[in-house]
Amino acid sequence: MFAIIETGGKQYKVEPGGKLKTEKLPGSSGDKVSFDKVLLFSDGSDVKVGVPYLEKAKVEGVVLRQARSRKQIVFHYHSKTRKRTKNTHRQNFTEVQIEKIIA
Repeated sequence: MFAIIETGGKQYKVEPGGKLKTEKLPGSSGDKVSFDKVLLFSDGSDVKVGVPYLEKAKVEGVVLRQARSRKQIVFHYHSKTRKRTKNTHRQNFTEVQIEKIIA
């Protein structure tokens, strides 16, 4: 059983018991979270596809932690002008434990 959900402008394939790293969501560790934008649901034999979303379908989970990702290097280079810029960036994310899929 799996579902494809949309959150933070991205699409994720989720399964019950799996973990998901997504864009930062409101809430703290231990809070319940629900995803209503379910694009596709499959239970092994039957597949339901939404246009664009499935009605009455949702994915429920628990927030495990709020954290920041590893440091990413952002380097801009322009040839022939001696222009080089080096910056870094750390993106905030939320890790969610998927509990159940309701379709």
